[in-house]
Amino acid sequence: MLQFIHDLETAQVGEIRYNEPLAPYTTWKIGGPADLFIVPATKEKLAVCLKLLNQYSLPWLVIGRGSNLLVGDQGFRGVVLKINETLEFIRFEGTLVYAGAACSFVKLSRLAAKEGLTGLEFAGGIPGSVGGAVYMNAGAHGSDISHILKQAEVMLQTGELIIMQKEELQYAYRHSLLHHVPGIVTEAVFELMEGDRKEIAGAMAAYRDRRVRTQPLQMACAGSVFRNPDHDHAARLIEAAGLKGLRVGGAEVSEKHANFIVNIGQATAQDVLTLIDLIQTTIKQKFGIQLIPEVLVVGAC
Repeated sequence: MLQFIHDLETAQVGEIRYNEPLAPYTTWKIGGPADLFIVPATKEKLAVCLKLLNQYSLPWLVIGRGSNLLVGDQGFRGVVLKINETLEFIRFEGTLVYAGAACSFVKLSRLAAKEGLTGLEFAGGIPGSVGGAVYMNAGAHGSDISHILKQAEVMLQTGELIIMQKEELQYAYRHSLLHHVPGIVTEAVFELMEGDRKEIAGAMAAYRDRRVRTQPLQMACAGSVFRNPDHDHAARLIEAAGLKGLRVGGAEVSEKHANFIVNIGQATAQDVLTLIDLIQTTIKQKFGIQLIPEVLVVGAC
């Protein structure tokens, strides 16, 4: 590790922090420290980081906006790469939209609406980054990334940049090939359609009003915790099992939306994991359905 750090400093890759707490970088506000926390100065410096990580066979994790992520209480034994504003750009070319991985998915949907482009309305309430959305095939309201993505620029762990077409990403429900091929989405190209600005704005307003009514948007959470099982909704099952309001330590099944676990104050990752296990066990016993988490769990508790 010492030689790795020396090589990082020599290459002037960007900001380097030691034992950096990760809780502030996640929407759940939970998580212990990372051994090393690096904010690469440019995309080229990100490539240098990955090449060195690959050379020294060190574990690494990339963080965008920290949604859909649970970091263990003991933190992450390895290197965390934080994508910064150098990958936060949006460019429109006709019906094509070019977006950097660090862009807010919500901001992207709003700007597309202003351009009179339809297809991204579903993204108006997804709090993550473009990179994370492409990685996990984020979706809502009956649509997802696979409906609109044309291609993605991906940096492999060797530092090599490749272009992956939508078909190559092998999208499924909240899943992509990138779950198995280590790499970082650096840019995405979306193919939208021309639409009526008033209709687009109306749809987004309706989605927004529904979110405000049904989701605990003002509390620390990570969005939906479980994938929806076939022909059903995780929230319906959890509510039917009487689990709304169930607490473990500082973690609680939201009273507003049963598929959200909220941090009501000083929740630990272990609190959340215990609550997830209790929900899964109860739903399995009552309905014979195995709920599958869609949040990424990293580090040790």
